[in-house]
Amino acid sequence: MRFNALFIKLSLLFLAVGFIILPPASARQEAQPPNIVYVIADDLGWKDVGFRGSDIRTPNLDKLAKGGVIFEQFYAQPMCTPSRAALMTGRYPHRYGLQTVVIPSAGTYGLATDEWLLSQALKEAGYKTAIVGKWHLGHADRKYWPLQRGFDYHYGPILGEIDYYTHSAHGTVDWYKNNRLLKEGGYATELLGEDAVKLIEEHDTKTPLFLYLAFTAPHAPYQAPEKYLDEYNNITDPTRRAYAAMITVMDNEIGRVVAALDERGMRDNTLIIFQSDNGGPRSAMFTGEVDTSKLTIPSDNGPYRDGKGMLYEGGTRVVALANWPGHIKPGSVVDEPIHIVDMYPTLTALAGAPAGKGKPVDGLDVWPTISAGKPSPRDEVVYDIEPFRAALRKGDWKLVWKTTLPSRVELFNIEEDPYEKTNLGAKYPEKVKELQLEIEEMGSEAAQPLFLMEAFGVAKGILFGSVETPEDEEYLEMQP
Repeated sequence: MRFNALFIKLSLLFLAVGFIILPPASARQEAQPPNIVYVIADDLGWKDVGFRGSDIRTPNLDKLAKGGVIFEQFYAQPMCTPSRAALMTGRYPHRYGLQTVVIPSAGTYGLATDEWLLSQALKEAGYKTAIVGKWHLGHADRKYWPLQRGFDYHYGPILGEIDYYTHSAHGTVDWYKNNRLLKEGGYATELLGEDAVKLIEEHDTKTPLFLYLAFTAPHAPYQAPEKYLDEYNNITDPTRRAYAAMITVMDNEIGRVVAALDERGMRDNTLIIFQSDNGGPRSAMFTGEVDTSKLTIPSDNGPYRDGKGMLYEGGTRVVALANWPGHIKPGSVVDEPIHIVDMYPTLTALAGAPAGKGKPVDGLDVWPTISAGKPSPRDEVVYDIEPFRAALRKGDWKLVWKTTLPSRVELFNIEEDPYEKTNLGAKYPEKVKELQLEIEEMGSEAAQPLFLMEAFGVAKGILFGSVETPEDEEYLEMQP
C-alpha cells in the first residue's frame, strides 16, 4: 500500500512537472512562424472598397477588415515600382535609384542586386517563398527576376502593365511561370487567384509560406468579364463600370485564397496584409492607357488630394488592412503613420528571420502598433526624394517641394488639414526651412534616378549618333 501511495504521488508530481514544462497544444502549434499572405492591388483608389463606403462590392475585403485592423494612415510611394521596391527592401527607393516613375518596358535596369530582399530573408528563415502576380522590379536582365531574388516560385507578369486577356504589353507577351514564357488563355485576375489557391492546396504545411499575391487589377486597361460587368449595369460610365467589375473580380479571388487557407487548416496561423501600391490615378497620364482623349478617370481617393504619381496624400496614403485571427483585435483601427518600408522589419521579426544580412533599413517594427494598438514608432514619412521634387512629413508637418521652375513650396499640418487645402508656408517660414534642410541632406545621399540616367544616356546617344541598347538575349529569345 505504501508503495502504491508513493507511486501515485510520484506520478502526480511528474504529471504536474509535465504540465509546467510542456506548452499547451495551441502554443505548440503556433511555435511555427506565421504564414504570410501579402496582397497588393494595383492603382486602387483609397475609397474604392466596400468598407470605405464605396458602391463597389468587396465583401471578402470587408470581412477581412471587420475581423482585423484598418489602417487610416498607411503610406506607400506614389508609383508602382518604387512601392514594390520599398516593400522588398525595407529601404526608401531613393537609396538605390528607383525613386522616379516606374521601370518602362524599354528599361534595362532593375532593383540593385546588392539589396537583401524580403523574399531572401524569409527564404533563409525556412519559408517557402512564392510570388503570384506582378513583379515590375526589373525585366531586361534575368538577374533581376523573382527566382533570382529569393523566390522559389513565380507565376504571372515580370513587367506588369498587360492586357488582361492577351497578357501582352506593347505587342509582347508578358506572362511567365518559373522563368519560362507561358502562353495561355484566360482573364489575368482569375488566373492569378486560381494559381494562388492551387499553391496553397499543394503546400506542405510543415513549412511556413510567404505568398506575395500581386494583382495587376485594377490598373488599366479597364477590362472585365461580361458577367461581372453585368453586375454594375447601374453605372452608366463604361470605364467606371469596368473598373468596379475588376475590383470585384479581385475581391472574389481573395475570398477564394482565404477559403483555401481555411480548408488546409492554415488560416489561424496566417497573417494577411492587403494594400494598394499607390493611390488611384486622378490624371489620365498616370493610367497607362494609350488613348486618353475620351477616358473618364474611374478611381476615387475620397477626400484626399490628387492621386497616383503625386506627392499629396491622394497619391501616397493608400487603402490597407491586416488580419490574423487571435493576434489582431477584430474591428480595430490604427490611425497613426505606417509606411510600406515598415513591413520588412515587421515581417522578418515575426518570421524569426536573421537580421543584419542587408543594408540598414528605413523601416520600423510596427507589430506592437498593429497587434496591440501601441503608438506607432514612426514620426517621419519620406514621400519621395527626387532631383526635381520631394516631400517629407515630420510629426504633423508636411512639406511638398517642387524645385523645377516655376518652383513651389507647400507646408501643411496633416493632423488639422489632412486634405491639404491650406498652404501654411508663408505663416511658418522656419518650419519650411527646417524641413528643407532635412530634404537637402537626404538628397545629398540619394542615388541618381536610374530612369533619368538611362533616359539621358539614350538622348545623348541620339544626339551624338552612338545609341546603344544592351539587351538580354535569353529574354528576347523567349519572346513570341
